[in-house]
Amino acid sequence: MKEINVKGINRATTGKKATKALRKEGYVPCNLYGEAKDADGKPSAMSFAILATDLRKLVYTPHIYVVNIDLEGKHHTAVMKEIQFHPTTDAILHIDFFEINEEKPLSIGIPVHLVGLAQGIRDGGRMNLSIRKIEVRAPFRQIPEQLDIDVTNLRIGKSIKVGQLSFEGLEIVTSKEVVVCSIKMTRAASKNAAAEAADETAAAE
Repeated sequence: MKEINVKGINRATTGKKATKALRKEGYVPCNLYGEAKDADGKPSAMSFAILATDLRKLVYTPHIYVVNIDLEGKHHTAVMKEIQFHPTTDAILHIDFFEINEEKPLSIGIPVHLVGLAQGIRDGGRMNLSIRKIEVRAPFRQIPEQLDIDVTNLRIGKSIKVGQLSFEGLEIVTSKEVVVCSIKMTRAASKNAAAEAADETAAAE
């Protein structure tokens, strides 16, 4: 996977007031989850913040990154797990990171990349991409930058579901019933099909 370096500052205090103050200064509140657990056995988060301007390349991209986080001299290697946007301005409100452990598999969404010109497109149909990422589980060094899916033989009215896919070295976490992509009928394709059917009928007579 691609890598990106960012610098963060530790958050001495949390809560709405402290979070609001950070955002006014141009920072995005973040949490880093890893092996640490709290008294109840739940994942314990390390709170920090990163300048919003330093997160643009990480957030506004179809790619996934290994994130090298420098927290005031202490280094952590992580991946972005969840991001929250403001409902009206789309400003970044919060990001959760998950620290990478090379000895344990990692679950992460990988971008879908459709390969080939589908037969249904050649016949006048329209490609519909239903999901942009498929979640997989694997050691992070085995995780690819994208998942290539061959759609060459996909015809109008047909779809590809997650359950039809397999990738060497990866365990697919996304439900098997989820539709990845499909070819929809268009008016042009419908007219062509009707014309072809009429020609065949005329020829038979």
